Amino acid sequence: MVENRKQEAKRRTDQMVINCGIQTEDKVLDLGCGRGSLLQLLVQEKQVSALGVDIDSAKVTECVRKGIPVYQGDVDEVLEFFPNHWFDRVILSRTVEHLQQPGKTIEEALRVGSRVTVGFVNHGFWVNRMNYFLKGNRTINDVYPDPWYESAPVTLFSLSNFEDFCRNKGIRIHERVCLDANWKNECRFLPNLLSGYVICDISK
Repeated sequence: MVENRKQEAKRRTDQMVINCGIQTEDKVLDLGCGRGSLLQLLVQEKQVSALGVDIDSAKVTECVRKGIPVYQGDVDEVLEFFPNHWFDRVILSRTVEHLQQPGKTIEEALRVGSRVTVGFVNHGFWVNRMNYFLKGNRTINDVYPDPWYESAPVTLFSLSNFEDFCRNKGIRIHERVCLDANWKNECRFLPNLLSGYVICDISK
């Protein structure tokens, strides 16, 4: 049941990413591509020239099974191989929070891509704040169902943190889509407090 809800939410955010400025036949690099579901949709709907990168061998195998060109390895090492603006679009969808040096990776993505789409869980969401304030515990939900001791390291940041980062680095946010708690509908009111997931289209 939880896995089904996670997959449903993932499909919704994938569709939002597709609708966030990606053009037909763009050259697209997906960093942390997982099993290649997003790239598969992009190839089908936008006929993009796709390349995925993921460090997990099982996920890379699934990409190959789907016919998605993929490279297994660390995203930072892969980015070094590409010249400036080699791609029309670089995607970081639910990847940034798992990176060792998120700021460095985003800036490298902006170097190799004319535009970058970043999608992330907003840890400034009010439920997360209340759980820490009232219980002193992090939120356990469909997105992060495992206790901290069974989870990979995650960098917790909010929409406000990301906007501050962009402002400090001279990064332009062209479009911002904030989704509600269920990642279904757009959240326009107090998004740093009330949105659960954020997608930004950025460039340098």
